[in-house]
Amino acid sequence: MANHQNSANGWSKPSDQRTTGKVITCKAAVVWGPGQPFVMEQVQVDPPQKLEVRIKILFTSICHTDLSAWQGENEAQRAFPRILGHEASGIVESVGEGVKDMKEGDRVIPIFNGECGDCKCCKSEKTNICHNFGVNPFKKVMNNDGTSRFSTKDGKPIYHFLNTSTFSEYTVLESACVVKIDPEAPLKKMTMLSCGVSTGVGAAWNTANVQAASTVAIFGLGSVGLAVAEGARARGASKIIGVDINPDKFIKGQAMGVTDFINPDEPGKPLHERIREITDGGVDYSFECIGNLDVLREAFLSTHEGWGFTVVLGIHPTPKMLPLHPMELFHGRGIIGSVFGGFKGKSQLPHFAQECMHGVVDLDKFITHELPFEKINDAFQLLIEGKSLRCVLQL
Repeated sequence: MANHQNSANGWSKPSDQRTTGKVITCKAAVVWGPGQPFVMEQVQVDPPQKLEVRIKILFTSICHTDLSAWQGENEAQRAFPRILGHEASGIVESVGEGVKDMKEGDRVIPIFNGECGDCKCCKSEKTNICHNFGVNPFKKVMNNDGTSRFSTKDGKPIYHFLNTSTFSEYTVLESACVVKIDPEAPLKKMTMLSCGVSTGVGAAWNTANVQAASTVAIFGLGSVGLAVAEGARARGASKIIGVDINPDKFIKGQAMGVTDFINPDEPGKPLHERIREITDGGVDYSFECIGNLDVLREAFLSTHEGWGFTVVLGIHPTPKMLPLHPMELFHGRGIIGSVFGGFKGKSQLPHFAQECMHGVVDLDKFITHELPFEKINDAFQLLIEGKSLRCVLQL
């Protein structure tokens, strides 16, 4: 195993154990097939090539996207053996040729939705999509040469995941998918910005642009939904309605700013009618965070005629289509999808990280469990049972 010093406050590479330019052998949680337990393996991690970065992961957490990929829910996206994980924080171990914005020792966050800075989308202020390194669940190798930087001890490739693969002590990413943050940033908390919190808060701030004194309905109070609530609270929303079948979520939601709770399983009028009744005609903004088309329709209809705006955050299975009739859009309601909360990762996330450091968003509330890396199977079970928002694993 690679020799290193590791702590919550930083990491330093021993001077007599230089790893730059060399293959590193380290520990990773490898999944060999759909739903099979994660196995702690000694894997080989190649040095970074041109415009790539190798980082030492210090903290990683688990998201429902990891759960779906592990279970192989989408057969077309399956690729095994694979190193999953996309929420993390760490330290740059070495950089490849041409990397100018990072150096060894920098504190960084990996991002699944990269920002190359050169493509047409990156140059536009209207989107955070990146043509070259945007989120791609089908991608399993590096762009440079179409191969993996991970392999077993006998040389067989292990596939990448979502531009990141953070369930490993070391990982290699394209530099477009690595964000340098404040050197004083607390890395354990910063892990939350790799996916869930940025996605939810950004959906409220960037995609919907929630205004002060407005009304909001959030369908699904998992980590992303609660991050939406936190973002709406920070913007001064007057009413934040949380919708979930688990009453325990309201307790957690209250700490994030949720003012009202509706359990759709309780008998009564259709959900959207209940919401319209308590908001004088409907909410200004609704957020669908589940990936269920019936829920999406309720979210859309719960908004106010004339200006209501629905943001889709849930991941929906193919080949299902929107549950709307085109004529329903003539009532003035709008609907849009949001990726990574509309944040341009490399250019905008460092400022968001500083805002979090100053308390604009309380990241501590999202970390409900902490376990050592070796307990990753237990961490997934916590998520499956609905007991955790985010379980942080320390490597």
